[in-house]
Amino acid sequence: QVRLVESGGGLVQAGGSLRLSCAASGGTFRINAIGWYRQAPGKQRDLVAAISSGGSTNYADSVKGRFTISRDNAVNTVYLQMNSLKPEDTAVYYCKMTLQVVRLGYEPPSDYWGQGTQVTVSS
Repeated sequence: QVRLVESGGGLVQAGGSLRLSCAASGGTFRINAIGWYRQAPGKQRDLVAAISSGGSTNYADSVKGRFTISRDNAVNTVYLQMNSLKPEDTAVYYCKMTLQVVRLGYEPPSDYWGQGTQVTVSS
């Protein structure tokens, strides 16, 4: 059973930095696209950053120039480096991986979500 485990959240002052990690485990699979999302209380879950299997990235306008998404395919892990954090970045952050489990062959792509990690930025 594929499982995504996130880490790296916490409490930081405005202007500080955090690095989130999300590691996939459980079986054999190929990871296609990966995204980091966030959800603040009372708001919808929004895409923050994404990276394709080829390494192309895109970011929400609100985090461009401050956040960097990267992936290490060797350890099935994605990172989100967050710099110059602002109080409005406070949210639960989730990673989502679109991957294909390998059984007799490649299964159709499916989305898997991490459990979420809280990021709180104080002013």
